[in-house]
Amino acid sequence: MSLQDKVMTEMKTAMKAKDSKALEALRAVKSELLLAKTNAASKDGLSEEEEVKLLQKLVKQRKDSAAIYKEQGRADLAEPELAQAAIIEKFLPEQLSEEEITEVVSGIISKIGAEGMKDMGKVMGMTSKELAGRADGKTISTIVKAKLS
Repeated sequence: MSLQDKVMTEMKTAMKAKDSKALEALRAVKSELLLAKTNAASKDGLSEEEEVKLLQKLVKQRKDSAAIYKEQGRADLAEPELAQAAIIEKFLPEQLSEEEITEVVSGIISKIGAEGMKDMGKVMGMTSKELAGRADGKTISTIVKAKLS
């Protein structure tokens, strides 16, 4: 089942349950998928990797917005953003724990012989490729910096 089909199924369920927060999040996903599909560069449709990147972008937007709202003392606005992020995350592959990410990063560092911050770009590139969709870029970056320092 494609991502769009899954989203449509969830939308039907949310409509029947009258869940407006879920419906709003799912409509945002559907909208982004349609925009990406109509993009001239993706005539064959979206690959699974592109779908995951799109979903990660949507989750990141919601979490960033929630963080800004919390800084401004607007918990009433932050809550719906976090709820939408949680709904969108259901469509992402299962995320790895920090320990699992650390193991992968350690393996890549030893594999390429990285010896400091000058090799961070190489390590980040390989790690991001290997963990695509299963780990947040910010988390990967933090772990790589800690390992190379």
